[in-house]
Amino acid sequence: MRLSALTALAGLAAGTLAVKVNPLPAPRSITWDENGNEVRVSNHVWLDAPKNKILQDAWDRTWRWIFLTRWEPAAVDGPFPDFDPFPGTENTSETTDANNVRRNFGSAVDKVRVTVDDLNADLQAGVDESYTLEVRSGSKSIDISAKTVWGALHAFTTLQQIVIKSPNEWNQLIIEKPVRIEDSPLYPWRGIMIDTGRNYIEPAKIIEQIRAMSLAKLNLLHWHLVDTQSWPIEIKKYGVMTKDAYSKREIYSQRDLAHIIEVARQYGVRVVPEVDMPGHAASGWQQVDPEIVSCANSWWSNDVWDYHTAVQPNPGQLDPLNDKTYEVVRTVYEELSRIFKDNVFHVGGDELQPNCYNFSKRVMEFLNEDKTRTNDDVVQYWVDHAFPMFRNKKDRKLLIWEDIAIGEPKAKKLDKEGLIVQSWNNGRDNVRKLVKEGYDVVVSSSDFWYLDCGFGGYVTNDARYNVQDNPDEDGTPNFNWGGNGGSWCAPYKTWQRIYNYDFDEGLTEEERKHILGGISPLWSEQVDGTVITGKIWPRAAALAERLWSGNRDPETGKKRTTKLSARIFNFREYLLANGIPAAPVVPKYCIQHPHACDLYRDQDIMDKPAA
Repeated sequence: MRLSALTALAGLAAGTLAVKVNPLPAPRSITWDENGNEVRVSNHVWLDAPKNKILQDAWDRTWRWIFLTRWEPAAVDGPFPDFDPFPGTENTSETTDANNVRRNFGSAVDKVRVTVDDLNADLQAGVDESYTLEVRSGSKSIDISAKTVWGALHAFTTLQQIVIKSPNEWNQLIIEKPVRIEDSPLYPWRGIMIDTGRNYIEPAKIIEQIRAMSLAKLNLLHWHLVDTQSWPIEIKKYGVMTKDAYSKREIYSQRDLAHIIEVARQYGVRVVPEVDMPGHAASGWQQVDPEIVSCANSWWSNDVWDYHTAVQPNPGQLDPLNDKTYEVVRTVYEELSRIFKDNVFHVGGDELQPNCYNFSKRVMEFLNEDKTRTNDDVVQYWVDHAFPMFRNKKDRKLLIWEDIAIGEPKAKKLDKEGLIVQSWNNGRDNVRKLVKEGYDVVVSSSDFWYLDCGFGGYVTNDARYNVQDNPDEDGTPNFNWGGNGGSWCAPYKTWQRIYNYDFDEGLTEEERKHILGGISPLWSEQVDGTVITGKIWPRAAALAERLWSGNRDPETGKKRTTKLSARIFNFREYLLANGIPAAPVVPKYCIQHPHACDLYRDQDIMDKPAA
């Protein structure tokens, strides 16, 4: 008899010994041999694999952690408490205690045998990440097969979670049962976004996120490099741009960039850079030539929204009608393209503010020359002149924010070939609109996946926080009570909110093919290296499972949020054991008492229609 891990992780049940480990993300298929014995693991396990430095280094990291940490799962997905009114009278004759299980170990596993079909497959979008992992009864090896090195790395992170310390022998490593795993991701794009334009984040902290991502099988770091507030990136042609860094200590040299990219590659993580253009552009650009930036010296809000020039301080947008703009953009883009080797480059395109161009003589002349022209024509002018420059590599694809495709203002015409749209607004409505129009889409819906939401406002001199009554005198909710408290995308996005997002619901199979995956952004107005890890982890682990194997049981179709609870509680402890300071999500009581913290005793509640 074999027992699926998705139904066998409930402690001791019906006289069978279940397993404690509960890897995250849940594999697509995992089968434990219920009748098999514990598999002992030697204190030295060597790698039998093709010669490949990335593979060897990854195994060295994996084994060092397994051997030194001797991991013990903190949370077990046990049965829901039955609250028996007569405790102590139940019949336990058929319950098997782990300490009383008869053991017949045989030899310990001392080898990981890895086969890889294609050692040369590059780490680019769509690379095959599948793997199989098998531990057979009586075998002295763990067998891993993968199409590429990158799939083998995922197998190592799974193995790192299932090799644990024996509960009975303090110095013994075990795999609880013989097991077979066949695994591959649902979506090729699975990532998080960090923002180093609003606040500087130290390279060591960026690498910390990369390490955590690899453990959760996230494979994409979207790096929002710069914004209006600062320019921390070294550009050799225009060294003057880093005058708009916050300080000389808060600059990423090109050597820093190359190092972070290489470390990410070692962990199987792509780095996709973003230089937001033509909006969100002042710092850096203005140092090269202030004439290529519009409205940089205006007051951003003017207290009257009709006159605003930016959605936040400080304002600034590249002037699409200035020929010098394209000269500078080309130089910056080509220099960064030589550092960032990924075939995808993010060229921004969000939140263009038409009022900003009231400060551009060239844009005003362009609009006044032909009264039929609108702000959409200004955007189209940018697309027609900038996008041909951006397609400077044979395999280059461009990633843009959805605003330039379906926002206001927007381009009148976009060539969909080699174009990927990142959807952040209006949830499923915008995702559906984009795929129906034939765009390839990366989902980043703020309603579900923005990690910075819910922390209140950061703009100062805000009289709305001076309200004293709850609610207002007329009985309506106000900014502070019943409102968003200054966070436009409040409330805070919990791991359950992230996991339960059915972004592809109601789409046809053809439309679903246009969804490449998702990215969970963390904008950094209130984030720097001191808090970044706790704001991302372990919530991003819920995103990781949603995009790797889905949020529904493949056999029953039911939401498995309740099952995820033990996995994510455990994963947080696992991150801590890896030296990654992930934030707590529950009292430890909930970790130690399976399902005792569930809001509903009804375990099928997640399969019922959403409220």
